[in-house]
Amino acid sequence: MKVALITGAAQGIGQRTSEVLAERGFALALNDLRSPSETVARARQQGVRAIEVLGSVADEAAVERMADTVLQEFGRIDVLVNNAGISSIAPAEETTTEEWRRVMEVNLLGPFLCCRTFGRIMLKQRSGSIVNVASVAGLLGVADRAAYNASKHGLIGLTRTLSAEWGGRGVRCNAVCPGWVKTPMDDASQGAGFYQDTDIINRVPQARFATPDDIAQAIAFLADPAQSGFVNGHTLSVDGGWASDGSWESLRIKHR
Repeated sequence: MKVALITGAAQGIGQRTSEVLAERGFALALNDLRSPSETVARARQQGVRAIEVLGSVADEAAVERMADTVLQEFGRIDVLVNNAGISSIAPAEETTTEEWRRVMEVNLLGPFLCCRTFGRIMLKQRSGSIVNVASVAGLLGVADRAAYNASKHGLIGLTRTLSAEWGGRGVRCNAVCPGWVKTPMDDASQGAGFYQDTDIINRVPQARFATPDDIAQAIAFLADPAQSGFVNGHTLSVDGGWASDGSWESLRIKHR
């Protein structure tokens, strides 16, 4: 039995990743702040075991409880997907210390706590795969997102460091860097008037948003040692070419 823990599993990328891993036969521990009951139900429809492990990833005691529950229920952990994250959109000079700390706690401290806690189990097993969901904003600078960008740059740094430390003991660590994805987080940002669909579509060479499935399939690839067993410390961009394209908008659209 293969076991995966997915954080932020109640919606969006986390929910779709849960479905994809369930289709591949993984038993699932699904984390979020609120009950991911719909995600649990969808996983069970695939005939796999699925449980809830609620709590904030930024709470050390909560992460320890999650690990205890996973071990009691399944006896092992094969895949950790650090997907939980929050957005923050504000000019750097207007970003408060409180907001900076809030973003760092969820987006960077949380994945570290999960990596450390579940990584210890994987190291004892001498096997496991960690997939951190970073962002194209962890590779580039995107204006008005100083805290968010810094947290995702840091998550990529954490990924590379753990790959160096743990690869020789059977634990791989990789990152997925999504471009803009159609999720409830995007809906909230657009609802607040920060950008519109055309801002993203005109920037992406493939001329569309990513879907949660685009990201989930990449995560599943990195989770599976049969497909990616010698991939370690890699940052996989799933952004439709965003980070590769230095064209200006009229030049980019000219070639469609």
